[in-house]
Amino acid sequence: MEHSEIQQLLPAYVDRELGIVDALAVERHLETCLACRREIEEQRSAGSRTREEVPYFGAPPALRAKVIAGLPSGQRPRTRLFARQTRWPQAAAALTVALAAALAWGVGEYRMARSPQNNLTEELVANHVRSMQVDHLTDVASSAQHTVKPWFNGKLAFAPPVIDLAAQGYPLVGGRLDYLEGQNVAVLVYRRRHHPINLTIWPGKDLPSRPQITDKQGYHLVRWSAGGMNFSAVSDLGENELVQFVALLRT
Repeated sequence: MEHSEIQQLLPAYVDRELGIVDALAVERHLETCLACRREIEEQRSAGSRTREEVPYFGAPPALRAKVIAGLPSGQRPRTRLFARQTRWPQAAAALTVALAAALAWGVGEYRMARSPQNNLTEELVANHVRSMQVDHLTDVASSAQHTVKPWFNGKLAFAPPVIDLAAQGYPLVGGRLDYLEGQNVAVLVYRRRHHPINLTIWPGKDLPSRPQITDKQGYHLVRWSAGGMNFSAVSDLGENELVQFVALLRT
C-alpha cells in the first residue's frame, strides 16, 4: 500500500475503526515510517486534548426530543451532546443541531458501508492474510485429493468437494479448518507458481450462481454458489488467472 493511502487510514486506525486487513497494513507501514508514527502520536494527543479541554453543551429539552425523535430507533445516539439540560446561547444550539445531523448521517453511511457482503469480504481476506502470516496454510498437507477429502470427515457437518487441478497448473497443496461468520468452514489450498489460493467452502446458497469478482487491498476474491455450497477463492494471483482457476473448478 502506498504512503499516501496509509495516511488516509491513520485517523480510522487511531479510532480503532479499521478491519484486520487494513490495520495490519498500517502496522507494517509504521514499522519503517517515522513520519507516520509521529502523525499517529499527534492525532492521539489532539484527541486527548479535545476530550479534556473542549466544553460540551446540552440541548434544550424540546430540541433534544425533536432531534432524537427524527432518527430511526437503531440510530438514536447516546452521546454527551445530549447529556445535560442547561441554558445556553443560540449559537451553541445551532451547533448542536448541526452535529446531531452529521452524527445521524455518519451512522447511516457507516451501516451502508458495513453491509453483510462487505463484512464477508473483510473476513475472507483477513483469513487469507492470517493463514500466510502465521504460516498456517494447511492442517493436512497433501496434493492427493483422496487424502485431503477424507481428512475433513468428522470435523465438519458437510463434505467439501475436493478437485485435483494439478494437470491444469493449479496443484492442490492441502486443506485446513477455518472460521467464517460464526461457523467452521473448509478451506482447500491450491497454488499457482508461488501464489497460494485459499478456496473457502461452506453450506448455503447465499451467493449468486454467477461468480462475482471483488478486489480488497491488493487481493482478488471470487465468490459464487453451486450445488448447495458457497465458494470463495482469494489470492494475490492475477485476476485473469484466478478467474481461470474458478472456471476450471466449475467445469
